[in-house]
Amino acid sequence: MRKRIIYSMMRVSKAYHSKVVLKDISLSYFYGAKIGVLVSTARAKSSLLRIMAGVDGEHSGEAMLAPGYTLGFLEQEPQLDPNKTVKASWKRACRTW
Repeated sequence: MRKRIIYSMMRVSKAYHSKVVLKDISLSYFYGAKIGVLVSTARAKSSLLRIMAGVDGEHSGEAMLAPGYTLGFLEQEPQLDPNKTVKASWKRACRTW
């Protein structure tokens, strides 16, 4: 069976004002891959994952999800509604692109 690449980044960079947190990141993942993210700062990790999920579009380079696939993203600290249960808040916080 031929492995299919479902996600790729090409030369992605991200900066906050003059502080560069990601520089020229290129990667690809095959369907079914298990990944780990090792970076020097929490901000770099958050930025990378937000770009991968399509939440952060303010970066240079390309981030591409293969046609026919979706990505889910759960904010680390979602806005919670005090009138909802934990389960209802979790469902609202989970978004699929």
